[in-house]
Parts: sequence; structure tokens; C-alpha cells
Amino acid sequence: MPAKVKNMLSGIVAKMAMRRQVNQLPGETSISDSINILIKYKINGLLVIDDGGKPVGVLSKTDIMGAYYAGLPIDLPLADIMSQPPLYCYPETFLEEALETMRDKAVYRLYVVDPQYQTVVGALAYPDIVGLLYRYCRDCEYSHHQQRNHRIKETMERIQVKAIMARGVKSVQVEDSLSQVMEQLSMYRFGAILVQGKDEAPVGVISKTDLVLAYKHGMDPGAPAAAIMSSPVQCCGGGELLEDAIRRMIFSDIHRLFVHGESSDSFVGVFSLSDAARSRSGSCHACISSRIRMDA
Repeated sequence: MPAKVKNMLSGIVAKMAMRRQVNQLPGETSISDSINILIKYKINGLLVIDDGGKPVGVLSKTDIMGAYYAGLPIDLPLADIMSQPPLYCYPETFLEEALETMRDKAVYRLYVVDPQYQTVVGALAYPDIVGLLYRYCRDCEYSHHQQRNHRIKETMERIQVKAIMARGVKSVQVEDSLSQVMEQLSMYRFGAILVQGKDEAPVGVISKTDLVLAYKHGMDPGAPAAAIMSSPVQCCGGGELLEDAIRRMIFSDIHRLFVHGESSDSFVGVFSLSDAARSRSGSCHACISSRIRMDA
């Protein structure tokens, strides 16, 4: 009988990775005030509740970017632009199942509901899953970090960024308008996009966070991309170890790295926290093989 495919997340449930602080706001809160909360807590979405405290929707940076693109007033209530209904899982839901739901529904997070009291007790997003993966790798005796610190001979086959990254890079030009940038982000369902100069060299990045802040500050959507882009471009090589790239994103509080080839100015892919979570793997094959042996 063929062995069941195992991975690092096998047997792990949502409550082990979820964050217990759930940011929520009444539906009548203005978009402007909602942005303040998103930026203050460095989150990508929040739960929207009705007058009775019942969850009725989710407000994400994607929703806010859509309002900006549509030219809606920033003092509108968030209930007018939220996505609904919220999507849920339970504390005992396997992370494998939660990831499948997130992928199939094309959402960034699920809210975790207590099955007995039907109350929201947590939120589970891609960064939470990656954080759990990283903690396992950090503490593992086979991790690159542990072996390097103790000068143990490297024996494990390490996973590199190029094996996990999304291949290909889309870009906009510095003179393209913010409206054009938003169109590209929506078309490809990206969280950020590369900005190129007149010589096609990468000069910056624009994320949904940058656009949300531009909306908050009343910037004309016709303004050029150069007005809000972040620089320099955060990048890594395709041969960088997965463990090291994840560590850098976590401690630098960034969600993606552009991956370059032999030339640091030539990008061949993008590696994001979402990619890391969907890979369902740590930095090497030690934990996977050991789980197969234990469960055989």
C-alpha cells in the first residue's frame, strides 16, 4: 500500500498557528479610520461587525484599493466596500484543510470560530502559517542556523528559494499612473509590483499598503508611480536557502522578495510569504522524512 504523502504541516491544527488578537470594527466606521487601524497594527484586513457585534464582513487592503480606484469618498462607511461573508475554520481544523480553503476561495485569511459558542477566537493568515514553519525550523537540530552555529557538518539537502518562488515578474513604469498600477495589481492578484525606470532597470516597488496610504493622504490616482514607490527593491538570489529568506522577511517585516538571476538587476521571480505557506515545507527534508517514518 503506497505511503501517504506527508509534509511539515501534517497533523497540525489551526489553533497552533492562529493569532488570537482579532481586529474588528463596526460597519459604520469610515474607510479613513479603518486605514488608521490597518496601518497601526500592520495587518492586511479586519473583521467587520454589525450593531450586535456579529461578524458580517471583512475589509482588506484590496477592498480599499478598489475604493481608491473607483474614486469613492474616503469618509464612506467601510460596510459599503467590505467583502462578505467572512470565511471561517475551527481551532481543530487541520492547516492542510485551511490552506486548501484559502487557495480555493482566493483569500488571505480565515477567521477561527469556537464551535461551542460560535464566537471568533482567532485569525489565520499566510504569515501566521509561515511563522509556525519558521519556529519549527529554528528549533530543529537539522536547521541550517543550528548547524552553522554549532559548526556541525552540513548533511541535509536544503530547499532553495528558486524551488518555491513564483516564476516571472510583472512591472510598471515610473511614469505610469497609480490607476494603471492598481489595474495591474487587480489583474494579476498581486500584493505588490515592480517599478522600472526608463532603462528598464528596477527602481522600486509599489504595494497595496503604499496605495492605501496614498488614498489616505488624498493623492490623485493620476499621479505617477514614482511618487509613492518604495526603494530599494528588497531581493534575494534564487540559490538563497528558504530558511534564510523566510527569516529575513519575518524580521524585516516584509511580505515578499524579488528573486534575481545571475545579475542582481535581472529578476526572474517573486518569493512571498504566501508561497512559503503553500509550499508546506520547512527548509529541508528532515522533518518530512521523520514524519513518514513515525507514521509508517
